[in-house]
Amino acid sequence: MQVSRRVVAGLASLAVAGGGLAGSAALPGQSADAKGGQRTNTSGVRMNQVQQIGSHNSYHRELNAAEQKAQLSLNPGVVDLFYSHASVPQQLEDQNMRTLEFDLFPDPAGGLYQYPLLRKLTGQGPLTDPALAQPGIKVMHIPDFDYNTNCRTFVLCLQQVKTWTDEHPDAAPISINLELKQSDPQVVAAGGVVAPPWDAGNLDSVDAEIRSVFSADDLITPDDVRKPGLTLEQSVLTKGWPTLREARGKVMFYFDNGGPGSAIRDLYRAGKPNLEGRAVFTRGPEGEPDAAITEVNDPRGAGQAEIQRLVKKGYLVRSRSDEPMATIRTKDYTRLGIALASGAQYVTTDFPVAGMAARYDSDFVAQLPEKTAVRCNPVTAPSKCRGVISEER
Repeated sequence: MQVSRRVVAGLASLAVAGGGLAGSAALPGQSADAKGGQRTNTSGVRMNQVQQIGSHNSYHRELNAAEQKAQLSLNPGVVDLFYSHASVPQQLEDQNMRTLEFDLFPDPAGGLYQYPLLRKLTGQGPLTDPALAQPGIKVMHIPDFDYNTNCRTFVLCLQQVKTWTDEHPDAAPISINLELKQSDPQVVAAGGVVAPPWDAGNLDSVDAEIRSVFSADDLITPDDVRKPGLTLEQSVLTKGWPTLREARGKVMFYFDNGGPGSAIRDLYRAGKPNLEGRAVFTRGPEGEPDAAITEVNDPRGAGQAEIQRLVKKGYLVRSRSDEPMATIRTKDYTRLGIALASGAQYVTTDFPVAGMAARYDSDFVAQLPEKTAVRCNPVTAPSKCRGVISEER
């Protein structure tokens, strides 16, 4: 996300790529079993053979009224950022989210993000959350401009997930998408802070913070999936993912950053081509040893066929049901059904429950049939798996 050059002259405008909204509608590929509410036989069903709905920017909260007024004066398009998610536990418990996303910024010394530029420009003091003063990775959207969040530190977000999974050991596995971000250079030029680079030490801190909260038994890691004598990709494509029974109550992490030439991916896997010992999956391109999870964010057009090709091979795929915001403004609500029918295992939305889109004069909402947490995948599930999957053993 890049900020307009006019920011340099006083943060005069901001080019913001906003989140989307979602819509509930008749879903292509919805089975009679799902409509009838029947539970299905999941014995032997693997975690890539199911489908889950998740939240995009799961941490995101709007700024206060004074800050929003300043944002709007700088750029009316910032209204695309006026959405707020429930707390992480509420998303898991009440909204049936089983996929989350956190944007991460390094803060090894602590205190770097305590006094955002926008608060200075609006005559407000620093943020008072004491967690911001402590060393450790922070969670937010844009330092200095869009920084409110329902859990300010990575460890706090993880602890909330951990508490919920401990209380729900039979729940479908939780997948967590991590986007490793940097300060926008034009906001920095206007006086914002410079986030440290994602160097080897800061990448190691991602693993360290994950393992400070979750034990080895709580996690699904590349080492758990890779088979002896095979690369991670070969293991996924020939031996398959863990079964749903094996994965229940566990958490899996993957990076949004990735693809050919990704500096973060290259550094994270340096000397570890199969992600040996790592806590997070990367977005390795097909044919690479670390290829296992990828993204096709737009499922429309050629995207749907590409997702279906990838999931049939054995990859896990994340897609989005409602990007960009124009899908709401133009009342084109077809993308949700296309995303679900594509077979993408993780479909994420900015508006997972009724009412969140009402401010845009829309009743759109993205949910699985029957508002369930997990269902049999319409593309990859075996014939015995149809419809809603119970989270009770």
